[in-house]
Amino acid sequence: MSKVLFTINYEIDSDKKEEYIRTIRELKNLIKAEGLESYSVYEVKGKPNRFQEQYIFSSDEAFENFEDDTDERINILITKISGMTVDHSTKYTTSLELL
Repeated sequence: MSKVLFTINYEIDSDKKEEYIRTIRELKNLIKAEGLESYSVYEVKGKPNRFQEQYIFSSDEAFENFEDDTDERINILITKISGMTVDHSTKYTTSLELL
């Protein structure tokens, strides 16, 4: 069974960075799901206001079930973050562990 790496890359409006950091901190404290091994957020070096969220799931099944396991507060925070992003800057990638 291969692990799944799911990434979301986006740019945040520069005037919303502090609000973004508060929101992502709360999200990180809440996000838990069966099969979610880790959740991390990175700022892209040399590119202010560009961020990457990384989710590592233990299996494809855990990844597929992830959205079903989220609670209402997590959905509110994700929607809030989406509202802070620069239009058309969001990119999603799903990768399967090879070795």
